[in-house]
Parts: sequence; C-alpha cells; structure tokens
Amino acid sequence: MRVNGSCSNAWDGERYRMGEFWPVPDVLTYLAGRWRVTRSVRDLASGAEGEFTGTTEFRAAESGGLLHHESGTFVWQGVARPAERTLRFLPGPGGTADVRFADGRPFHGLDLTSGRHTADHPCSADLYRGEFTVLDADHWRTVWHVRGPAKDLVLSTGYAREG
Repeated sequence: MRVNGSCSNAWDGERYRMGEFWPVPDVLTYLAGRWRVTRSVRDLASGAEGEFTGTTEFRAAESGGLLHHESGTFVWQGVARPAERTLRFLPGPGGTADVRFADGRPFHGLDLTSGRHTADHPCSADLYRGEFTVLDADHWRTVWHVRGPAKDLVLSTGYAREG
C-alpha cells in the first residue's frame, strides 16, 4: 500500500508511480468475488495509526447489483477488535455503480472506465474524498482523505483478488 507517496509493497509500486491505470468497462463485473484487504488508517492530527486486515466479498444481491461485505480485524493503538461493514453497489449507466450504505442511503458514485475515479461524500461537517485506482485485473486501491472539524484522516486500502 502507498500512503502519501510512499510505496510499501510491490504490487502497486511502478504502475501507480507511472500513472498507469487499468480501465474497467463494467465495475460490477470487475468487483464480483472475494478480495484480501489491508487498510492503513492515519490520524493526521494526533499521529495515531491503525490497520485493518481481512476480506471483502462482492456477491450478487437479491435486489440487483452487488452486496459488499467486509470483515476482519482492526488494530488501533495496539488494541485489536473485530470489524465489519456492508455496502450495496447498484448498477449505474455505462458500467458504473451507485454505492449505497447498507440502509440504502447514498454514499458515492463509482466510474472506473478510465481505471481511476474520485468521489466526494459529505458527512455532517466533514468531507470524505476518495480516490479509486485499478492497477490490474486482480489489484485495486482506495485512498480516502477525511477532513473537517471532527476528523483529519487518511485511509489507504489495497485489494488483492483471492483465488
């Protein structure tokens, strides 16, 4: 994973540094399946750091689209806790997706036809800005910058397809 320009593993190194992205004609088709996940979380205000490791599964939802379920362990300041979340990825126009929280509230759009996408999500007085990059057929990443009166965070996540 890369955080603030550093490169900490081989799978995203040169390709990401060179600005090359893997175009995805249909985001739901690309995401379907199971992925290994590693996420670093940095609180820029306090300097605290944490890490999530686990899996994400994108499977067909009964109502259409994909159900995204992530589960694993989050370690924050040396304390490990189980963590999970669920999102819904609904089909959008031209191979894009409409990402929703588990309860149906809108989160952000996702268009990976160029291999890269930026999305904003206002949450109370904070702003979440996410960058999504597809590195190849089996690796993609997100970097969320969260800024506002309550938060100053960087969450960097690497995904590697299983199987």
